[in-house]
Amino acid sequence: MTIDDQSQERTFVALVEDDPEIGELISDLLTREGYETALCRNGAELDRVAARRRIDLVVLDLMLPGEDGLSICRRLHAAPVRVPVVMVTARGDDLDRILGLEIGADDYLPKPFNPRELVARVRAVLRRTREAHRPAPAPGRWYRFAGWRLDSGSRLLEGPDGMAVDLTGGEFDLLVALLDHPQRVLTRDQLLDWTRGRDAAPYDRTIDVQLSRLRRKLGDDPKAPTMIRTVRGGGYLFAPRVETGGN
Repeated sequence: MTIDDQSQERTFVALVEDDPEIGELISDLLTREGYETALCRNGAELDRVAARRRIDLVVLDLMLPGEDGLSICRRLHAAPVRVPVVMVTARGDDLDRILGLEIGADDYLPKPFNPRELVARVRAVLRRTREAHRPAPAPGRWYRFAGWRLDSGSRLLEGPDGMAVDLTGGEFDLLVALLDHPQRVLTRDQLLDWTRGRDAAPYDRTIDVQLSRLRRKLGDDPKAPTMIRTVRGGGYLFAPRVETGGN
């Protein structure tokens, strides 16, 4: 798999908005924040996108031609695979907001809105919903990579020389996230989701600090890392082959 192929694993947000100017504005902003987006003008276009790939979150306008946003939200909420929804609308009526939340919207933002607030709400919803489905390392599971061994049950990391290396809780969670997704580009947002969940702030720099410390503990030169590589415009990639075993 190439780096370009792996970068397609970024968080995918579908925007359902019939105003092209607003849609492009939101799409450009989310793209700059590291998300992959698709702009849909109505529910039918959203369905076609959903048939091709998994959608991580939907930003949904309430007033749409044909099927309205409330109907689309109701369908998404009833689907076998839960898709989080952030609803935006020019109708600021409290009744619309309450109805939208009651039928399954995860958040609601009236127009006009600050685009940065929308990004913050998208991040918050993704972290809330992902944390609920985030798997914990199985007890007794171990990982081997580049001569190193990590036991997830005891949290013991052993180097190629057999010496134990101490990890903080955050460093352990980060290393497990990388080992569970080797040779794949992971964005900062994904790593934040998997390691800090709802406790992460929109501009949390914890990941950068922990990655720097983890590289040093793994003997990975921070100026020219070969184990945890930085992918420009994408995120980070754990390069070594990983073997796993245990329960």
